[in-house]
Amino acid sequence: MQHNSYPTGTTHAKLDKEGVPQWSITQDVAWDHIRLNHDLSDMVSSADAVCFGTLALRNPESRETILSLLHDCKPSAIRYFDINIREQYYSKELIQELLELSSVFKINDDELEILRPMFNLPEGDEEACKWFINTYSLDYVILTAGAKYSIVASKTELSKFYTPKVPVVDTVGAGDAFSGVFTMGILEGRSLREAHRAAVNTAAYVCTQNGAWPDYPEEIPDYAASVPENELPQE
Repeated sequence: MQHNSYPTGTTHAKLDKEGVPQWSITQDVAWDHIRLNHDLSDMVSSADAVCFGTLALRNPESRETILSLLHDCKPSAIRYFDINIREQYYSKELIQELLELSSVFKINDDELEILRPMFNLPEGDEEACKWFINTYSLDYVILTAGAKYSIVASKTELSKFYTPKVPVVDTVGAGDAFSGVFTMGILEGRSLREAHRAAVNTAAYVCTQNGAWPDYPEEIPDYAASVPENELPQE
């Protein structure tokens, strides 16, 4: 925890009729001014997983700190790049720099369309995922396509789950829940398919609740089982 003279960060989310947020992000706040210190370096260098995105690097002070910390990660750590494109806070150069430091790349379907012309990506979602894996030597690429499906690809496997139909209250926090559960699944030694299924189910549960961080039941329902296509053989 750090303290500085800048205000606590605030982000305003306005939900559309499907519960999907539109963001308005306050500038020049405390997380724009993260300082590098020994406590941060020690924490990151011992971590089994580190998650980061483009937004936190919008200010030079935090950008230099985060890039320095990513170079301190131990070789075995999961370096989870959730691109998290917001407003104008990204560039091709920044995305390339972070991909070079990543082992996992997560992107949604809207963000993929932004990157297609930028990186001259091949047609098709699965082909685009494989392109990122091969170009940047990634362990996993995760593509989430909202109410349609999600894909997790590795160098040797590809898992696809169609999104379960649940009563959506709001979708805020579903992507982060997906990321956290998938990361824990891999750290615990689950297969790609098992970690993916758990992530899909948890994200679906979050969509049925108010707010980004709901109370969780002891066991998340297996929503994925309600979609017949999810039981078809995978590549």
